[in-house]
Amino acid sequence: MNETAKTRVEVLVIDDDAIMRELMADWLEAAGYRVRQAGDCGTALAEFKRQAPALVVTDMFMPGACGAEAIARLKAEQPGIVLIAVSGYFNSGQGLSAEAALSAGADRALPKPVKRRELIQAVAELVGPPVR
Repeated sequence: MNETAKTRVEVLVIDDDAIMRELMADWLEAAGYRVRQAGDCGTALAEFKRQAPALVVTDMFMPGACGAEAIARLKAEQPGIVLIAVSGYFNSGQGLSAEAALSAGADRALPKPVKRRELIQAVAELVGPPVR
């Protein structure tokens, strides 16, 4: 393994929408981050326990134990984990607000559709720029 691969910041992207998950993962990889993906909370928690990433980007509304509960479980596993919550429902009156996601332990809340620049900027601000 080369030195760059050892020092690249790892991000776990959790979203049941495969297109959105792969798009966010592609953006982060192109920016220089190492990315793992999970399509549901069970898989995400298993990946997290296998090797905790520096940062998790998670959709707030997916089947299974997700949203605020997932944030609480991830924070319990690793209190210092950095989390970005994403959702198309933030502030729509149909579920968890961005403020509630932050209160639950997310470090940042981004509305969907997520914009590439906003995602990369949020990750860089929270865990540092990618190593190239």
